[in-house]
Parts: sequence; C-alpha cells; structure tokens
Amino acid sequence: MWGSGRRRALRAVVIGAAALGGPAALTGPLLRIGSNQPREYVFVYLAYVAMMAVLGGLWPALLAAAAGFLLSDYYFVPPVRTLTLFDEFDLVNLAVLFGTALLVGGLVSRRRRAQQRAVALAGELSLANAELVRLNREQAEAARVALELERTQRQVRVLEETDRARQELLANVSHELRTPLSSILTGSTALAGRADLAPARAELGSIAAEARRLGRLVGDMLDMARIEGGALDLNPEPVEVGEAVEAAVDRLHRHSPARSVRWDPAAAAGVRVLADWDRLAQVLDNLVGNADRLAPPQTPIGVEVAAAEDAVVIAVVDAGPGVPAEMRDRIFDRFVRGEDSGDSPGTGLGLPIVRAIVEAHGGRVWLEDPPAGGARFAFTLPGAGPPDRTDSPPARR
Repeated sequence: MWGSGRRRALRAVVIGAAALGGPAALTGPLLRIGSNQPREYVFVYLAYVAMMAVLGGLWPALLAAAAGFLLSDYYFVPPVRTLTLFDEFDLVNLAVLFGTALLVGGLVSRRRRAQQRAVALAGELSLANAELVRLNREQAEAARVALELERTQRQVRVLEETDRARQELLANVSHELRTPLSSILTGSTALAGRADLAPARAELGSIAAEARRLGRLVGDMLDMARIEGGALDLNPEPVEVGEAVEAAVDRLHRHSPARSVRWDPAAAAGVRVLADWDRLAQVLDNLVGNADRLAPPQTPIGVEVAAAEDAVVIAVVDAGPGVPAEMRDRIFDRFVRGEDSGDSPGTGLGLPIVRAIVEAHGGRVWLEDPPAGGARFAFTLPGAGPPDRTDSPPARR
C-alpha cells in the first residue's frame, strides 16, 4: 500500500512537470522561428493543452492552459515581454485555452472515471461469478455428501440388522448345541456312577470326556464366530489381577487337581487392570489349560504378574517341550496345535481367541522361550491404577 501511494505521488509530479514544462519547451523553438502573426502560436499551445487533457485529465490541462497563455501573452502578444491584455483577441485566446482544457479535460476525466467504474464493476462481477461458482460447487459437494451419508446410513442399518441376526443365530446355535451336549454329559456321568454298570464305566467315562471336548470345541468356534463377526462384547472394569489368577487356578484344579501352580500373590497384590472379568478369565483358562496339556505330569505351571507404568504384564510359563521353530510364526493362527501330552487334546482355537480378546482390550500377546525350557506366553492389559480402599467388592470366581 505504501508503494502504490508513492507511485501515485510520483506520477502526479511527472504530469504536473509536463503540464508546466511543456509550454516552456515549446516557447524556445517558436521564438527562434519567428512569424508575422505571432498570435497564431496560441494554437500550438492549444494543441498541447488538448494533449495534456487526453493524457493527464482536467487539472494538468488547466495547468498547461495557464502556462501556455502566460507564455504566449508575454512573448508573442504586443506589447511583448509584458503580461497585459491588449485587445479582445487576447481574451478570446484565454477563453479558448481554458475552454479547451475544461472541455477536453472534463470529457477525458469522465471517460476515465467511467473506465474505472467499469473496471471495478468487472472486478465485482468476476468476484461474484467466482463466489457463485464456489457456492455451486459447495452445493454440489453438499448434495454428494448428503447422498453418500444417506447411502452410508442405509448400509449401517443393513449391517446392524445383519449383526443382530448373526447374534441371534449364534445364541440359538449355542443353545441348540450346548443343550444336547449337556444332556449327554449329565447322563453319561450319572450312568458311570451306578454300581450295576461298573463294566461299562470306562466307556461311559470316554463318552463324558468326548462330550466335554465337544463342548469346548463348540464354545471356541462360537467365540471365534463372534470375534470375526465383530460381535465380541466387552464390559471393561477395574479388575484385581490376583483375584483373576486365583480363580483361574481354582478352575484348573477342578480338572487337574494334581497340577501345581506357582505364583506370587504378594507380587499381584494391589495390581489392577481395566478388563472384562469373564473375558480375562477366558484368556487365563486357555493359557493355563494349554500349559496343563503340554507340560509333563508333576511339573509346575508358573504365573507371573508384573506392573509397568501404564500396563500390566501377565505370563504363564510351563516346562513342556516348547513350541517348535516351524510353528512359532503361526502359533496364534486358527487350528494350529502343538503336541498334546494330555488325554484331552486342544481345539486349536484357544490361542487365536486369546490374541483376539487381548487385542480387543488394547493389549498384545507374544511367545517367549524361558531359559529353563518350555514356553512362556505373556500378554499385556491396560493398568487401572491403585485400588480404591473405600470400595472392597467381594472376590469373584
């Protein structure tokens, strides 16, 4: 803005100098030429005045007219070298010069103002057109977004309906499959306890074991279906890790009373994680159950708890054969099983379910090799901070 002001001021100075200096520059040659009718030189000044009116506008033309009249009156109108009006012809010259300046300069000024208004109007029209184009583009974009939103909402409604139907199907399938399995298990267990059926007790026990195995397989497959369908529901809450580990050990001892589990309740005291209690129990049961199947009899299972700054690391360690090198990269894939040493082989879905549940909590799970051999499965869960001593809920099993 400061630069444009300086340019305007410089242009005004140049035009003013031309308006005043032009008649003076014309006077010298006219004096050398000479003439019997020097008053006719006023037409030369008149032409210059008209030129200044066209180039500079009204006020430069008036300056040139004033300078031209004074110079012509001083040098060419008798008595020369005086500024006096001798007759009416001089007054006519004066009127002609200033009239020309006023007429031509006024017309040029009006034309210039009209041009400026036209340029300004063109600029406004250009801005208006650009704004109209922008508004049209925004309106088209808004219409496109509204259409996409409507399409997305329809898709969401379809997906919600599909998800609801899938959850109902899973619930029905779970009920329809678990009910006969429960009947088979209950009936075979009851028959195995009858004294008059002692010769068939081994076969009945095998039926009960296979029913339990089939029940685990059905449960795992339904869990995988929920996970892959995005229907895994979590209700995170602060959970005492010591309570969760103790409950998992108690559940293991119901099926494997001879298996010892080593863990430090003092290390887990006061350590809490933000987790779904039932899903955390499922993770611990799968890892402890795998260790029980893979570890040799009479060897202990270890459970380790370590609290970090914002997460808690829980690990299950066994003294089994470990994981072969060719299986390490896919140990968390579906239906990948190691060499079971127990009587009830796994389904090959436990570890994929563990990974899915842990990752749904925002943690991660991995496999390590302990120095003493075996396998160490560790996972992290977000910490829940220190316990609130004013609220002591009962322990869950």
